[in-house]
Amino acid sequence: MEKISVTKEELEAYVERVWPEVLADIATLVSIDSVEDLNAAAPGAPWGPGPKAALDATLNIAERLGMEPHDCDGYIGYADLPGDSQKQVAVIGHVDIVPVGVGWDTDPFTMVRKDGYLLGRGTLDDKGPLVLALWAAHFFAERGQKLPYTIRCIVGANEETCLGDVDYYNEHFEQPAFLFTPDAEFPVCCGEKGGFSATFTSEPVAGGTIVELDGGTAGNAIPALATAVIRASVADLPAADNIDIEDAGDGLVKLTAHGIGGHASLPEGTRNAIGMLVDYLWDNGLYSPDQAPFMELERLIMGSTDGSTLDIAATDDVFEPLTCIGGTVRTQDGSFVQTIDSRFPKSITGEEIEARVRPLGERCGCKLTVDLMLPPFYVDPSSPEIQTLIQTYNDHTGKNEKPFTIGGGTYAREFKNAASFGPEERGVPTPDWVGPMHGANEGVSEQLLRDSMAIYIDAIARLMNLDLD
Repeated sequence: MEKISVTKEELEAYVERVWPEVLADIATLVSIDSVEDLNAAAPGAPWGPGPKAALDATLNIAERLGMEPHDCDGYIGYADLPGDSQKQVAVIGHVDIVPVGVGWDTDPFTMVRKDGYLLGRGTLDDKGPLVLALWAAHFFAERGQKLPYTIRCIVGANEETCLGDVDYYNEHFEQPAFLFTPDAEFPVCCGEKGGFSATFTSEPVAGGTIVELDGGTAGNAIPALATAVIRASVADLPAADNIDIEDAGDGLVKLTAHGIGGHASLPEGTRNAIGMLVDYLWDNGLYSPDQAPFMELERLIMGSTDGSTLDIAATDDVFEPLTCIGGTVRTQDGSFVQTIDSRFPKSITGEEIEARVRPLGERCGCKLTVDLMLPPFYVDPSSPEIQTLIQTYNDHTGKNEKPFTIGGGTYAREFKNAASFGPEERGVPTPDWVGPMHGANEGVSEQLLRDSMAIYIDAIARLMNLDLD
């Protein structure tokens, strides 16, 4: 079998030549509001019109780049560059996004180039990296060299909520021989924490001192904004940092907390706006007696990000410690509804977490509904595929990094032989005006994306030389 290889000079010349078109494709996808909308779901668009529009646009890009596109009833899509074998080296990314939330300084649906960064929802998670994968495949299509395996670029459209897209894919298609997803960090992630998300619903207690609570945009994001409407007088309420107090009329006051949002799996450096409101209400006694039990539960949820206040803290020798955050709070039919999102290591199970938090909810008059329970995912870091990825990264960067594990969840856990592979760099600072994935002002270094595309092309070439099962 002819060895597949690429040179540094080839990569540099290709990236430089096509980069304006890469940016245009990223901008096209960023311009589409692709938040899941099940209320507007239709045949061929099961996740709503936004994800469907983004899926269509991505498959159109793939076709323009010389790949064979396939729309799988709107659930998911893929595009192939056929090789000598039907076995696949696959890359999967997603075009759905979390709600944009608040606090943006630019239009989240307009890609902005500023001082070496790209801003816009999806530039980092995960439209930008997916476009890199398509252009990586195009490198080989343009070359005209028949590869040993088929390159398949899978286009997900439901990653941010329930992963129904890959459920559909795995029900209808054979799994790739190996797959990576550009939806995490370099050098290469070989393991992901388990995931537990659930909803606490109180007895009907709204209408007392606390009339309404509302905060957060998604259960898997730390909220940057939260509001409460209470029965009180503005004159009687003390000022507090980052909390706006305004008269809402009819004896009501609206409190608005401004926090620092971010991804649920990475709470360090964030500030949960719901927790800020809870602290203010609790410290000032702004709740009715029948609302006290729910407020006690809120204090437990918001009292830590390592789960210690919920008695679920855990760690082990493979993963970093457990995280747990409160993502959204709503007022529904007179009840308060609070979601939690936990990412846990292998030293605890989702069932154990449920067994510990359910009694806490019951003690506080709240019913618990489990929304998601996923076990941890781990691939042997010494496998040829993982070693190929890590060696590619180290060769391009001059580093000597090792595979690692993360708290976030990616598509990798849904496949038998997979990993997440970039494009973020751990520990690299960004300007204050560049936000994280799932946060306001989401952004990514343009140079990082350029470097990542070269790494992806080289990694695909090296994977083609392995004896894949």
